[in-house]
Amino acid sequence: MKHIASFLFLSAVFAITTRAEETEKAKAERVAVLEDKRINESSGLTRSLRAPGIFWTHNDSATDPCVYAIDQSGKTRAKVRVLGAVNFDWEDMASAKDTDGTPLLYIGDLGDNLLVRPTITVYEITEPSLPKNTDKEILSAAPRLWHARYPDGRHNAETLLVHPLTRRIYIVTKTDKGDCSLYVFPEKLISGETMELVKLTDLNFPAKPRLGKRPMDASQTTGGAFSPDGHRVAISTYSYIHEWRLADDEPLETALKKTSQLIEPPLVMQLEALSYDKDNETLWFTSERLPSPLWRIKR
Repeated sequence: MKHIASFLFLSAVFAITTRAEETEKAKAERVAVLEDKRINESSGLTRSLRAPGIFWTHNDSATDPCVYAIDQSGKTRAKVRVLGAVNFDWEDMASAKDTDGTPLLYIGDLGDNLLVRPTITVYEITEPSLPKNTDKEILSAAPRLWHARYPDGRHNAETLLVHPLTRRIYIVTKTDKGDCSLYVFPEKLISGETMELVKLTDLNFPAKPRLGKRPMDASQTTGGAFSPDGHRVAISTYSYIHEWRLADDEPLETALKKTSQLIEPPLVMQLEALSYDKDNETLWFTSERLPSPLWRIKR
């Protein structure tokens, strides 16, 4: 009877744990493999707001300060060098439209594995038009640089979120144990100065086993995106994608404290970049390391 009671107790605990966060098996399709071997560490991804069917991506640290336009067949449609930029540790991308409807790209130079950076930088550029000659590198318009520091010391981060309607810039930090935080840039951005981020809330991404991944891989945040209508937000880890729904005018920090929808994507080498499609539901993601696949998750 003692063994039976123990079994029933453990079964009840397991049931409570699994109900706490429903897991959605992704209906995923590998649409393409990126042909361009220069894109060997796809660390950010965002949908073009200028050219249908196009996404923008970039490599991780210590490479050219360039973004690449890719199509859904895996072909590179543009390589754009960001004027005057340095890729210290680019980790994520986002897109939004300015008040006059001009498409913008945001590039988050956020990575700090060794916790040595006194500041982080987000580059904001006008989204370039695709050139006719795809083999020729082009130069971006002059970027706007948003420099910031954390109010409570140095942090590593790989997740940049830009609200598609308000253009507020958010950062989610990253730790091995999953204890991280959500920060936001000031509402009024100031160029040429180092702004202080505002801490909004603490977050936790618990370790979770998955065949082919370490439990701690589920704890490390690697990228994120808002849906175009601002009613969904997704944050990836190496193992899973978390998604939350936002009501009208609901603060992001309130939404992220709720239980997420847990999406189990196909296993890839290093999931670090994802984006919503224009339907506000479909998710796209890539992976670092070659060969770099382009995956689509239909919902």
